[in-house]
Amino acid sequence: MPKRKAQNSGGDEGKRRRKRTSRPNKFKKVSTGKVEKKKKQKVEVEKKEAKWTNKQRVLVFASRGVSFRGRHLMEDIRTLMPHSKADSKMDKSQGFQNINELCEMRNCNKVIFFEARKKMDLYMWISNPPHGPSAKFLVENMHTMSELKMTGNCLKGSRPIVSFDKSFDAEPHYQVLKELLLQMFSVPYLHPKSQPFSDKVYTFSVLDNRIWFRNYQIIEEDASLAEIGPRFALNLIKIFGGSFGGPVLYENPHYVSPNMQRRELKKMMSSKYQDKVAAKMGREERRPDVTFNAQTLEEVFETDQS
Repeated sequence: MPKRKAQNSGGDEGKRRRKRTSRPNKFKKVSTGKVEKKKKQKVEVEKKEAKWTNKQRVLVFASRGVSFRGRHLMEDIRTLMPHSKADSKMDKSQGFQNINELCEMRNCNKVIFFEARKKMDLYMWISNPPHGPSAKFLVENMHTMSELKMTGNCLKGSRPIVSFDKSFDAEPHYQVLKELLLQMFSVPYLHPKSQPFSDKVYTFSVLDNRIWFRNYQIIEEDASLAEIGPRFALNLIKIFGGSFGGPVLYENPHYVSPNMQRRELKKMMSSKYQDKVAAKMGREERRPDVTFNAQTLEEVFETDQS
């Protein structure tokens, strides 16, 4: 009997040892492949949750005959807008209505078109094709990034903070322009060419019946700013109900065309010349006929030597 008990106890101990050895090790190393798969699955889930929904695309191009400064300004605006698309220069003889077809071919729903005239004047069209509205501006006081050489610098493709002056909410035509500019210059969320940062500010302010544009870098958390460039002022001409045409919704009564400005300058220059001629005629009229009046008493001392 005692031998049998010993055998049974030995068998029980063997089973216990087997059970202990068969238990899995809690501190066993996991393969790196499984960890990477889990990370990829998390990233895919995050991508599915956040999608690129605001698919705004802006076509930025110019007409033939644009000056070097206007071309550089157009390139600066393209760098500010990662959701923009470029195209070759267009001949104005084709008509502005072809721009709507071009936008449809390039899959763009916004347009910024620079129109050059006389190789001196630069006009900017902003439009929402194909149904509008659209606005026409005269570009004044433009300075490019390479020309200014400011100290500010920011990440290319970052999403800006678009700021507008209080006067944009005061009048209805400024409200239309605010919506157009906001849709064009604001970078869509999760755009493939954008960066998930906000380190710059686009400001649009109204002064002297013009819209002034400035681009600043946010340096620190206390909202200190440094200007980057470019600079330009937009003098509103008209707002149309359609794209590059249609009924006129608003016309700026304070607008003076560059041709009229040059004409007034020529008039001022011609008036200066006329003033010079009138002054010369006045001097000739005031000039006496006799320069020196001789005295009659001098004849007393004259004697006849004959």
